[in-house]
Amino acid sequence: MTAEPENDAPFVRRALIVIALAAAALLLWQLRFVVVLLFGAVLIATIFRAIADLLEKYLRLPNRLAVLASVLLVVGLIGAVAWTIGAQVAAQGQRLVDTLPRAAEIIDARLASIGLGHPVSQSLQSVHSGGGLIGTNVKAFVSSVSLSVASFLIVFFGGIFLAAQPRLYGIGTIKLIPAGRRRLVAEAMEESDRALRLWLKGQLWAMILIFLMTWGGLWVLGVPSALVLALISGVLEFIPYAGAITSSVPAIMVALVQSPELALWVVALYVIVHHIEAYLIQPVIQQFAVEIPAVITLFALLAFGLLFGILGVLLAAPLAVVSYVLVKRLYVIEALDTPTPIPGSDEKPTP
Repeated sequence: MTAEPENDAPFVRRALIVIALAAAALLLWQLRFVVVLLFGAVLIATIFRAIADLLEKYLRLPNRLAVLASVLLVVGLIGAVAWTIGAQVAAQGQRLVDTLPRAAEIIDARLASIGLGHPVSQSLQSVHSGGGLIGTNVKAFVSSVSLSVASFLIVFFGGIFLAAQPRLYGIGTIKLIPAGRRRLVAEAMEESDRALRLWLKGQLWAMILIFLMTWGGLWVLGVPSALVLALISGVLEFIPYAGAITSSVPAIMVALVQSPELALWVVALYVIVHHIEAYLIQPVIQQFAVEIPAVITLFALLAFGLLFGILGVLLAAPLAVVSYVLVKRLYVIEALDTPTPIPGSDEKPTP
C-alpha cells in the first residue's frame, strides 16, 4: 500500500502569511516618515473636527460648512494674534537672534575661566567646518526647509480632508480588518479619538497658562525679548519634559548677557513655573482631560524620537495617548481578558 501524500496547503498558507506580514512591516518601516505625517494630519483633523462638532451642535451648521467654519476660525485666530503682536514679536525675535551669539561667547568665556576649555566655540566650529553654510550645506538647508514646508502643507490639507469626511475614511480603514473584528476596531478608534480630544483640550490650557506665567515673570524681571521667550515656552510645552528644558535655555542665555544674577533669577522663574504646572495646573486639567503615566510619556518621547526623528519628538505625546488607548483596548482587555479603565472613558472596568 502507498502512503497518501501529505497536504502541504496549511503550511504554505502560514508561510505566505508570515512573509506578507514581514513585507508589510518592512514597507511600513520604509514609509515611517509618511506614517507619522499621516498621524499629524489625523491630529489636525481632530482639532478641526472638535470645533466643527461644537458648531454643528450649537449653531446647527451642516457638516461641510461646520468644518469650513472651524478651519477659518483657527486660521483667523492665528492671523488675529499675528496682526496684534506680530510686529512686537518680530522686533523681539530679531533682538533675540542678535543676543544669542553674544550670550554663547559669554558662556564660553566663563567655562574657560574655570578650566573647562571652550566647548561652545568648538561646537560652533564643528558645525561650520567644511564650508559651514556654504555650498552643499546651503543646498541641504534649502532642501530641508522646502521639505518641511511641503510636509506642513500636506499635513494641514490632509487634516482638512479627514475632518470633512471622517466617516468615509474611518469606514475605509475598518474594511481592511477581518469582519469578525471590525466592531472591536471601530470601538477602539472611537475611544482613541475621545482620548486624543481630551488630551488636546488639556494641553491647550497648559500651553496658554505656561505662556502667560512665563511672560509675566520675565517682564517683571526685565528680561529682554520676554514675549518671544514666553511664546517659545508656551509652544514647546507641547513636547513633554524636553520642551520645558529646551525653552529655558534661550531665556537663561539672554539673561546672562545682562548679569549672572539675572540668569539665576530666570532659572528660578522657570523652576517655579513648571512646578506650578506640575502640582497645581495639571491636577486641575486632568479632571477633565486625559492623564497618561509619566514613565510612559517619557519613554514614548525617547522611542518615537528614535523611530521618527524630530517629527517623532514633536508628536510623541499624542502618539503615546493613542498607543496607550489601543494597547489597553485591543491587548489588555480583548486579548488578556483583563478589566482596565480606558483613558477618557467614564465607564468603569467590569470585574
